[in-house]
Amino acid sequence: MVREADFKKVYQEYHPRVLNYITRLTNNFEAEDITQEVFEKISRGLKGFKGESKLSTWIYRIATNMALDKLRSSSFKRKTNELSEGEQDRNVWTSQKNPPIDKQLIRKEISECVIEHIDKLSSDHKTVILLKEIEGFSNKEIADILHISLETVKIRLHRAREKLKKILDEACDFYHNEQSTLACDRKPHVIKFKKPR
Repeated sequence: MVREADFKKVYQEYHPRVLNYITRLTNNFEAEDITQEVFEKISRGLKGFKGESKLSTWIYRIATNMALDKLRSSSFKRKTNELSEGEQDRNVWTSQKNPPIDKQLIRKEISECVIEHIDKLSSDHKTVILLKEIEGFSNKEIADILHISLETVKIRLHRAREKLKKILDEACDFYHNEQSTLACDRKPHVIKFKKPR
């Protein structure tokens, strides 16, 4: 059982990771506000945490649920429509305004090309890919975080990887590197010219 007094330690250890995860999941939309709400909920719930699952699983379950609830909300849809074109086009992975805390580590773990294309997946598929490939959770932990069966996790991961592979095949040479990390090399942009008549 985790004591309330341990919240400061939990916050210090998990806040950067959870902020980065929510930033990826929401494309930086209100990521800091959502993260603040997540840790308020953790603070309130820490006293009752029984340790039936790993602490990280419990924390990521809260973070995932809050982020997905925000993505599904009508206020989110309204606000994203109100964003200026330049703000919508800003790439959350390479943003100079709010760069991720572990940007260098991300670049080592997974190529920017793959990260960029993960955003094109549905929220269900994006979530399992982020939890598996970026956050490093096991299938069983992902099942606990998302409150779904292990079989459903495997199916979603399989479908997510298939869809991501299809997207990447068009833009990149897709592979797993020596560390078994998802990676790719961008294909050169080919300009097609019409034949003269």
